Amino acid sequence: MAARSVCCPNRLSSLLFSPKVIPFAPAYFSTQIGRDAPVLVRDFIHAALYDSKHGYFSSRSGSVGVLDRSIKFNQLGGRKAYMQHLDKIYKQSDISWFTPVELFKPWYAHGIAEAIMRTTNLSVPLKIYEIGGGSGTCAKSVMDYIKLNAPTRVYDNMSYISVEISPSLAKKQQETVGEVNSHLAKFQVECRDAADPNGWGLEQQPCWVIMLEVLDNLPHDLIYSENQVSPWMEVWVEKQHDRLELSELYKPLHDPLITKCMEILDLPKDGSAQGSMFASVAKSISAKILPKPRRCWLPTGCLKLLEVLHGALPKMSLVASDFSYLPDVKVPGERAPLVSTKKDGNSLDYSTYLDAKGDADIFFPTDFWLLERMDHYCSRQLKPNQDKSLKKGKKRRTLTLDTSSFMEEFGLPSKTRTKDGYNPLLDDFKNTKFYLSVPTHNTK
Repeated sequence: MAARSVCCPNRLSSLLFSPKVIPFAPAYFSTQIGRDAPVLVRDFIHAALYDSKHGYFSSRSGSVGVLDRSIKFNQLGGRKAYMQHLDKIYKQSDISWFTPVELFKPWYAHGIAEAIMRTTNLSVPLKIYEIGGGSGTCAKSVMDYIKLNAPTRVYDNMSYISVEISPSLAKKQQETVGEVNSHLAKFQVECRDAADPNGWGLEQQPCWVIMLEVLDNLPHDLIYSENQVSPWMEVWVEKQHDRLELSELYKPLHDPLITKCMEILDLPKDGSAQGSMFASVAKSISAKILPKPRRCWLPTGCLKLLEVLHGALPKMSLVASDFSYLPDVKVPGERAPLVSTKKDGNSLDYSTYLDAKGDADIFFPTDFWLLERMDHYCSRQLKPNQDKSLKKGKKRRTLTLDTSSFMEEFGLPSKTRTKDGYNPLLDDFKNTKFYLSVPTHNTK
């Protein structure tokens, strides 16, 4: 993605890297996309990124970058040498981005494999799903690690399924994993939309789901309030009559995904203040004297995906990694995205998502606190009339770690350390985290 390209070294430590993988198909739209018909913000974002003809990824992305060989970090002097080496790799490959799992192969994926092995029941056949598997480097490296470090029966009986919407990436994954002949019988690619429940059966056995840098490009919705106490409203996008400009349209809350996400956030629909009566009165007075519009971005795409996964894989364990925050965001609102493009080789950030019309990347920070709440909420999968309150007993055990802590616990940090002690995997990934979630038997 343009804004996360490491062709511009000054962007490296702040934005890092993320895959250009298209995990969701156009069928994901929930409102009718028409020339003049208003659409929900999530559908506008989905079209701007994934439209088959005009979407940012469809028009700009090529194959996922693959390194010919692993980087020998121990042979590099320090950060300057690492950056020079990285610059050389990009110029030689003519690729504008590489994923973390590719830059730090095989060590990045080995850390994930170790986390899986430590927290899974190895007496049950190991089954792993990966959403948006890119070039297949993660799959191959995880399977390599399990083959070398797990009991023979674990590797012999394991299966690894990649859910990938891109036919070209699906083919690449088969080629990458096929470099080890024994992996092929255990690996398959299902070329489909991971958020479409019709693509899943019901898997009653324990399994793992891996999602690396998938959450940041999932569609989000936007809600708006005129001031500190006004009711929240859905934001829609419409084209102004006889003009090319796009504008926002505000409607009363109605969309089920939006209202469900607000429920998980404990966000009152009427915009009322939470807390004491004094706080509520103070906020009302403030709204009259100094009215301040409010904008809040909701990860409805993530919520939809978690609902589908928990419905199809009720005993799944999950490991996900993504950006916990993004610097220099110009778009207003809580959990707002960075909207960025490249012009004449330079990064350009937009101040509104409406300017992204197929020429810009739109990516969001992940609110890991909210991710955990959505995970707990979706794990219940109760019938419509049953109470799904988060106050009920939790059915998941969860852990959020920054990348350095995760790799120090499960990886081999010495393998990505340069001669002077600089470690790009630990030192440069300050704005990324890992999320681990496993089921429990708590039903109270």
